[in-house]
Amino acid sequence: MNIRRWTVGVLAAALIVPGVAACNSESAEPTAAASSAPADPKEALRASTKELAAGNFTFTMAGDGLTGKGLVHKPSNSVQFDMSFNDGSGSSMAMEMIMIEKDSWVRVDFGELAESVPQFAKLKDKFQHIDQSKIKDSDALAVDLENPDPAGAEALFKAVTDVQKTAENTYTGKLDASGVTDSGAIDSDLVKALGDQAKALPFTAKLDDQGRLAELAIPIPAAGETKAHEIKVTYANYGKAAAAQKPPADKVIEASPETYQMFQ
Repeated sequence: MNIRRWTVGVLAAALIVPGVAACNSESAEPTAAASSAPADPKEALRASTKELAAGNFTFTMAGDGLTGKGLVHKPSNSVQFDMSFNDGSGSSMAMEMIMIEKDSWVRVDFGELAESVPQFAKLKDKFQHIDQSKIKDSDALAVDLENPDPAGAEALFKAVTDVQKTAENTYTGKLDASGVTDSGAIDSDLVKALGDQAKALPFTAKLDDQGRLAELAIPIPAAGETKAHEIKVTYANYGKAAAAQKPPADKVIEASPETYQMFQ
């Protein structure tokens, strides 16, 4: 599940409004109990992502101007997350997405922009219902429960070039993100902006007492127009996430033809 690509596509679609031109999750702190992770640090990191493939967990994400939380529940083929965006200049936007089987519901709060566009203000409390079977470009949504990790930690750990165990359940090192193509946390635009710096990004990973990934933090250095920031993802409630629920019927409107055209 590539959250970066998904949110870009959905936010673009949400801006296409008929008649308008586009103008806790519970923290997963590792315990002090002895970890069941492999002794070799690289193997421990790679093994820590295996449980993510089961698609039953909650997560939080934070990055450059983005914060969010959500759940993945593969047993019911459902996903739900809330994301907030801030461009650093005072403008903000928030989005909530629910996906169950072949249906998606998206609610967008356009923040300050809604004050000048009445149609945007009306969408603040409404979910647009999107029938995924009507979308030809399925990658635009990119909610793939066969690859349910929102950050793509498995791909990132395969790119680890150096790692040490620095404390119980805690690992630090460096990774070469220059060749990573299937991570939701680090996309190609960021890699391009970082240049050679992408080849030696520092990271810290924390596992829970069963050797499962609990937290991944990657400090990103300043480069060009990219300011220094930290990408941080946490995972919790393995095997205990609740299925996503449809929004109330009185809060749902059908997505417009203009919205569907964005994905054709």
